[in-house]
Amino acid sequence: MEELWRQDEATVRSVLEALNATADKARAYTTVMTVMANLDRKGLLSRRREGKTDVYTSVLSRQDYLDARARAEAGDLVGRFGEAAYMAFAREIDRLDPERREQLRRLAADG
Repeated sequence: MEELWRQDEATVRSVLEALNATADKARAYTTVMTVMANLDRKGLLSRRREGKTDVYTSVLSRQDYLDARARAEAGDLVGRFGEAAYMAFAREIDRLDPERREQLRRLAADG
């Protein structure tokens, strides 16, 4: 996903080349193709055909994706641990400096 956000639009080949440029071990084309097809199937990527090439774009911005993941993870924690999760969240919030705590309260109220 990071590479898709960086490129805006990408092909399997362009993602593969970018990933392999910084990797200790080269990834296979078919591995990257499978991951991107799965992300398309799950609705995280959008795919369009240009000739024989599939061009992918991210459906969500990086920030929107992180927000959705954080909400899902927090919901899972509350579902699994109930009140204990709320208490843990409250303790973490209490450890923040007051200015940051207020900033987070405003952000939460907005969205």
